[in-house]
Parts: sequence; C-alpha cells; structure tokens
Amino acid sequence: MSEYGFVSENIANVRKNVEAAAKRAGRDPKEILLLAVSKTMEVPRIKAAVECGLNSLGENRVQEIMEKYEPMGPDVKWHLIGHLQTNKVKYIIDKVELIHSVESLKLAEEIDKQAKKHGLVADILVEINMAKEESKFGIMPEEAESFITELSKLENIRVRGLMTVAPFVENAEDNRVYFRNMKQLLVDINAKKINNINMDTLSMGMTGDYEVAIEEGATIVRVGTGIFGKRDYGNK
Repeated sequence: MSEYGFVSENIANVRKNVEAAAKRAGRDPKEILLLAVSKTMEVPRIKAAVECGLNSLGENRVQEIMEKYEPMGPDVKWHLIGHLQTNKVKYIIDKVELIHSVESLKLAEEIDKQAKKHGLVADILVEINMAKEESKFGIMPEEAESFITELSKLENIRVRGLMTVAPFVENAEDNRVYFRNMKQLLVDINAKKINNINMDTLSMGMTGDYEVAIEEGATIVRVGTGIFGKRDYGNK
C-alpha cells in the first residue's frame, strides 16, 4: 500500500456513508457531489484522492488554488469555498467551477465584472449565516431574498444555490435544524420566481455532520479531514 493508501480507504468509507444517508432520505446518491476539501494538503496526497475518482476539490484560499492549479492538471474542478476578497477574484475567475461564498454585493459585482472580461458566466452560491454566529461570514437568512434579487440583475453571474457553514458541534444532530432551514429557504426563494433565479444547489455539511446534511437535502458536502486525515497547519 502506498504512503497515501489510507486516503482511498477513507474515501470508500465516506462514499458508503453518503449512499446510506441518501437512501435514508429516499434520494439518489448520484445527486450528491462529494467535494474533497484539500486545504493545506500536499499535492501527492490530493492526487491519491483524484485517482479514486474525486476530481472536485475545494479550497479556502485563492493562493492555494493558484499553487495547486498547474500541478494537479486540467481534469480537476476547483471550488472556492472560503471567504473571497474582491481583489483576489481576478486570479481565479477562469479557474474555478463554483464560488461557494458570495455574501456581499461588492464581491458579486467584482465577480460579474471579471467574468465579463473573460467572456464567461460565473456560477456562484450565496453564503447564508443560518445559525447567526458572529464569527461567521454570510447573509442573514431573512436578507437572502432581497440580496438574491439584486444578484439576479448581474448578467455574468448565475446564482446556483446556497451555502452555509454550520456551527462546530459534538453531536451532528444539533445542526439538523440549520440544514432543514437552508433547504426551506432555497424552496421559498425559488417559489418567488425571481427573474433569472432557479437554484438547485445546497452546499452544506462537513466531515462531522455531512450525513445529517444529506438527509436534509445537501447536494454538495465538503469533506476534508474525513478524506485526507488531520491537517498540519504548521506549513501554512
């Protein structure tokens, strides 16, 4: 077994859990994207995951996407899942599949501007602070509809759905209410039939609570340590 053999074992385990959670909810597991969160991980370890078929990778920082973009090659689909500063948008606009963390009009307008320069339409998610934690980024749920209405006027952005970072909890069940409310918010906003808005994506759930998130409707789960093992923040 290679140095990173544990990665394939972890992936097999996570996939089994994803499938079981989907079946409990009467869902097709194929509806759910397992996003491997590769922040702080070295390229060989990430490649071990890609070799197992996980070619969608999530990074928190623009710098890490830039560093890993060439070494990981053209077959990887990058997702920016962390807080994005407006001055960094230009570096990744043509490199990422999806930006998960849009939570200000200023950022959305910059994404729109840079996308236009590249002749593309940027897929984005609106970050919702569903638990209303002071330490977290995101739009308050009650402001989501008016915010998305503003975004719908931008020609080079496509709002694909919503994202949340749920609280860090010991018991995943404690986050069920937030995931359920996220799904309801998505349904409610879609029902308003805002021009150009038809959202189908819910990015929610991480290593500790992704099974509960899937039961409540997640279409993307962001799993890092559950795939790659513990992170070493000493290098970053």
